[in-house]
Amino acid sequence: MIVIGYTADRFGNAALEHGIAEAKLRGTDLFVINATSGESYVDSRFAGQDEVHDVEARLAECGVAYELAQPVGVDAVDELLTAMNRDDAQLLVVGIRHRSPVGKLLLGSVAQKLILECPKPVLAVKPPEQ
Repeated sequence: MIVIGYTADRFGNAALEHGIAEAKLRGTDLFVINATSGESYVDSRFAGQDEVHDVEARLAECGVAYELAQPVGVDAVDELLTAMNRDDAQLLVVGIRHRSPVGKLLLGSVAQKLILECPKPVLAVKPPEQ
């Protein structure tokens, strides 16, 4: 299983596309997680109904079995790490963005925590330049 940390932006779309490619390459299924700590009305990375529909359409057309979860009231890092502790989890795919050293210090970095704490391989991807 390939676990994808999805966010409703171009970084999440990059993770989704790379995760689909990895699942096809490895002949396995996908587990897409789009989590929020509970502030879904102000969390721009949490997918709304239209975005979820678009993601499900993309997943349906890719030909890979998938599960999509949108847990609310949870820490995204904890959700993704829990998924990666499953025996069938092979790879975690996350989108990354450029952040200044001060930005990382003040706000932390979900991707950085995942890369450092995940017990299995992590593929960190960037979207194509616009």
